[in-house]
Amino acid sequence: MLERVPHFIEGEQVFEGPTFPAYDPATGAEIRRVHEADAAVVDRAVRAARRAAPAWAALPVAERARWMRRLADRIEERFDDLVAVEIADTGKPLEQTRTLDIPRGAANFRSFAEIAAQRPAEAFHLPGVLSYTIRRPLGVVAVIVPWNLPFLLMTWKLGPALVAGNTVVVKPSENTPGSAALFGEICAEVGLPPGVVNIVHGYGRTGQLLVEHRGVDGVTFTGSTRTGSTIMKSVADRVKPISFELGGKNAGLVFADADLDRAVAGSVRSVFTNGGQVCLCTERLYVERPVFEEFAARLAQRAAEVTPQPMISAQHREKVLSYYRLARKEGAKVLTGGDALPGPGYFVEPTVVTGLPEDSRFNTEEIFGPVCHIAPFDTEEEALELANSSEYGLAATLWTTNLDRAHRVAQRLEAGLVWVNTWYLRDLRTPFGGVKLSGIGREGGTQSLDFYSEPTTITMELT
Repeated sequence: MLERVPHFIEGEQVFEGPTFPAYDPATGAEIRRVHEADAAVVDRAVRAARRAAPAWAALPVAERARWMRRLADRIEERFDDLVAVEIADTGKPLEQTRTLDIPRGAANFRSFAEIAAQRPAEAFHLPGVLSYTIRRPLGVVAVIVPWNLPFLLMTWKLGPALVAGNTVVVKPSENTPGSAALFGEICAEVGLPPGVVNIVHGYGRTGQLLVEHRGVDGVTFTGSTRTGSTIMKSVADRVKPISFELGGKNAGLVFADADLDRAVAGSVRSVFTNGGQVCLCTERLYVERPVFEEFAARLAQRAAEVTPQPMISAQHREKVLSYYRLARKEGAKVLTGGDALPGPGYFVEPTVVTGLPEDSRFNTEEIFGPVCHIAPFDTEEEALELANSSEYGLAATLWTTNLDRAHRVAQRLEAGLVWVNTWYLRDLRTPFGGVKLSGIGREGGTQSLDFYSEPTTITMELT
């Protein structure tokens, strides 16, 4: 019999609602049945969070920070269990899961515990007047988590939300419910007060019920721009605070003076990591013409050597393949890949194409697969115009050995994050997020704490 995945409400597992299948993307086999939350289950979870909110918010920040460290410790104690369930849900390689995804989960709690505990208060003094600011939690926060980095991104949101004094209801992706369910067990094992963390499973309807619930005070979401827009419309009437990290069509610029070995190796990572299923991956590469042919040939050769990673679902595999077909239809030159891979699981070939116009759908729409389009440029201004032409603005990479150019170009790229001669290097204290269709607000450091709390300014006249 397949394992059943329950909801987690008020400190207890809840086996309610019909079940739906979850699949291993590496094999296509059904691996568990997941309970789907209806309106009654969502309401129960939100009410539990509301009951727990006053006592949790009343705790001193230092005490909430201690709870964050306890969660981090237990994550490390359940490390192998979390690795196993994350691999089963996502098909990720063992090394990536062990060295990045699960360790970052523990680090997220510890990092935000330190940031919150050390954050100074604001106070301003004028002759006869004292003004100071306090911050209060939003209340109950809906946390909507995507499937590509499910445990990492869930904890990335929970750390600051909880330490700021909020209670939460989490809705993980229907494709990757396992690590969220296991985190519910971890919350119970450390004795986290019931109702502080609640988890409900389901499809988009469940998420809609959650964000529209009158008992939810704020929404944080990572996922597609289309879904983010739908959530905005759903919460507009109640003017709920929102924090969105949405889609991307990230550009990489390679100048002729770049260290080509480093640029090729870095671009392979930025295009093909996790099968391209990372919001920060590069889907558009622009290379200065004198080194374009060499760079393109070397990138294609390295891409052909990449170990394929599965797409998250059969539906997503078909979406990626539809863009491969579109590229050929629009006259692209396929340098490598461009097809499905035979056998079980949801695999496609790592792919590099060139020759398409900038306004082609292939170059304007987020594909979210192991693929990029590569094109030449002649001047710095042209490179900037090409990179900034997208409706998205999440991340960009820049490869050059010219220090002046690195600063000059990086400051003109319309993106929330710019990497120079590197990629995916993160300091958890720095802001994270995008511009244009890539999102609203920032996560990371004090930026997260700002979202998950509301300031109140208190002014008194001194007599």
